[in-house]
Amino acid sequence: MSQTPPPAATPALRDVQVIAPNFKRRLSGVTATVMRLVPLQARDIAIVATGPVVPPHVPQIPLSALWRLPPSGPDGPRVWHARRNVEMIGGLALKYLLGKRLKLMFTSASQRKQSGLTRWLIRRMDAVVATSSLTASYLEGDSEVIMHGIDTSGFAPTDDRGALRAQLGLPTDGPLIGCYGRIRAQKGTDAYVEAMIRVLPEHPAAKALVMGRAVGDDATFLRGLEQKVAQAGLADRILFLPEVPVEEMARWYQVLDLYVAPQRWEGFGLTPIEAMATGCPVVATRVGAFETLVREGQTGTLVDPGDIPALADAVASVLDDPAKLHGWRAQARAHVETEYSLEREAQSLIAIYRRLLVA
Repeated sequence: MSQTPPPAATPALRDVQVIAPNFKRRLSGVTATVMRLVPLQARDIAIVATGPVVPPHVPQIPLSALWRLPPSGPDGPRVWHARRNVEMIGGLALKYLLGKRLKLMFTSASQRKQSGLTRWLIRRMDAVVATSSLTASYLEGDSEVIMHGIDTSGFAPTDDRGALRAQLGLPTDGPLIGCYGRIRAQKGTDAYVEAMIRVLPEHPAAKALVMGRAVGDDATFLRGLEQKVAQAGLADRILFLPEVPVEEMARWYQVLDLYVAPQRWEGFGLTPIEAMATGCPVVATRVGAFETLVREGQTGTLVDPGDIPALADAVASVLDDPAKLHGWRAQARAHVETEYSLEREAQSLIAIYRRLLVA
């Protein structure tokens, strides 16, 4: 596997041109996007992340430094690139309460009607990006569509899945199916578990992984799933694993034969392209951007959200046809390299930053 070049050093505070805030402590798709993009973008523009938890490899400034930020950047305004309401509010506060010269930019991944507050905030942005054409259709004003991408050097196939499975303490034989991300009903974790309860008895060599974090009331939801698996006698074949850091995720896709994205609702959804980048085909629901990301019958297949029998049948069909699975593996990697590289996303965003910096 090729190695990702080291990120650029954090610029001096006075030289910062772009700030990418991430005000959420817990892992999310938005957090993952920021932490992967900023080191790559920092090779071409003076960008930093800021937030309560930013990994050390990401060029960054502490939240406290925002108050000390010189009013202007090295050549005029700076760009504040928000991806959540709270971050848009933060940018507005810095600009209008603290007098910082900022151009405000927002990326939307939502595929539903915006709240009144969100629409009010978006109207005050200088540039708006949508992560898909469907997302753009929910926005009132103009936006530029830039699809998410993946670091295809970090997310790449492994030469020896068996050895990597052993290293991670996973079963080394038989097909391995995975579902990663927040554990909750919206993400369809229960649909995945129930589908696996149907599929695995008919495929005795296969095992399934559930990885992620259950927060608040979702902890009870998780316990219910674990009990259901135990009652089905599959506790040794449907394995519940804790969340791992963003920088470790590629290995957990590399060990899989098939990835399942069972969401009932999704803004964009990075996991299918993360999986496909490692050569892992995907069974996904028709939500978010999944219908665009997954090429039906070439890199995976799609089912309706919440349709557990269809989800189970789709997984079983792939497991029953090793030749199909092998063909999908070969096409999945090439598809992501061509259409969804992180470099393409990074450069498209930088082009907008540069326009704003000189506007």
